Amino acid sequence: MPEPLLSVIVPVFNEEGLIDTLLQRCFAALESITAAFELICVDDGSRDQTLPRLLAARAAEPRLKVLVLSRNFGHQSAYTAGLHAAKGQYVAMMDGDLQDPPELLPSMYELLRTNQCDIAYGQRTDRAEGWGRQLLIKGFHGIFSSFSRMKQSDNVGNFSMLNRKALDAFLSLHEKNRYLPGLRAFIGFRQLPVPYARQARHDGTLPKMSYKRLFALALDALFSFSDLPIKICLYTGLFGMIVFFLGGIWVLVSKALNVAPFGWSSLELSIYFIGSIQLLFLGVLGEYVFRIYRENQNRPIYFIQDYHDE
Repeated sequence: MPEPLLSVIVPVFNEEGLIDTLLQRCFAALESITAAFELICVDDGSRDQTLPRLLAARAAEPRLKVLVLSRNFGHQSAYTAGLHAAKGQYVAMMDGDLQDPPELLPSMYELLRTNQCDIAYGQRTDRAEGWGRQLLIKGFHGIFSSFSRMKQSDNVGNFSMLNRKALDAFLSLHEKNRYLPGLRAFIGFRQLPVPYARQARHDGTLPKMSYKRLFALALDALFSFSDLPIKICLYTGLFGMIVFFLGGIWVLVSKALNVAPFGWSSLELSIYFIGSIQLLFLGVLGEYVFRIYRENQNRPIYFIQDYHDE
């Protein structure tokens, strides 16, 4: 009986300096598991020599597949494109910057092969990143875990392996604003963590995910899986009402004592309290309306330019 095919999805974007090491370590890890594998590298609109290097490597190793997107669609979309192309009974997701060690794939595969779980995901025990970035990421994971009620999403990312049953459920989710760790937690099934220390980028450069992109991804996660923005509006509104009520009392008292400055009551209470709360509410509602608009547009989240397979 032939071994089940193992697929590994690796999105890459301007990683020409890492490609050779990435492929070498991935092939070594996968060969230690099975000879029946496919490594799908998704080129997310690279503008350097990443794609030529991948195609040159594929000429020597046909188990390397290269999926070329028409432009840069973003990390989550690149993963989704690779997942749709995967043919394996077991499918893994791994970042292409070697911060997620491919040497952990055999441990994940063993958990799935022995039927101990349907999904094995990497859980970070440590991060080799700057303290500011670590503080922001830990703060996000703490907030998301608390308000989304998805406890297994704490200190995790995309690094994971799913069996075909779990993957089919995962691919049945079609929303455009995608946060893959949240979607993976949402589908349920038997999930087990594989602890590891997240490493620094192999080439020593800064992570490709800028603070702006991290912030946008955090917003997608919170608006898609948590009612925190609505609760912030509610609690801010309640706080504003309390402040407005106390301020109203102070206005009456100050007027009775004839110590109120002229025009103070109307300007302070109306502009600073009610105005700021209304602007906050409009901003939150605008985020929801924009996301609803994107979903109703129903545009594809990626376009494939080429797929170099057998």
